[in-house]
Amino acid sequence: MPIYMYQAAYTAEAWAAQMKNPQNRVEAVGRQACEAVGGKLLGGWYCFGEYDLVIIADVPDNASMSAIALAVGSGGAIKSSKTTVLMTGKEIVGALKKATTVAKNYKPAR
Repeated sequence: MPIYMYQAAYTAEAWAAQMKNPQNRVEAVGRQACEAVGGKLLGGWYCFGEYDLVIIADVPDNASMSAIALAVGSGGAIKSSKTTVLMTGKEIVGALKKATTVAKNYKPAR
């Protein structure tokens, strides 16, 4: 199954609600969301910077990861998010080999 990194930033209201009732929502919500689409949560963390949390998810396909992002985003606690497809070393080597073939046939517009 493909692996994805989902990053999200909470709204001020979501942080205020969590301060009233502190709990690790990343683990709970991430695991539940991944399992709902037939996948699994590989890990979830809070972080500093542009995003407040990150999960690494092993889910069946792009539609499944999109469903997770849409469901989490529609809850109102997230102000912005970003999903990144992660590739193994084997996958990038395969892509590099295919790129060689594409490059031989590709003619940039000038």
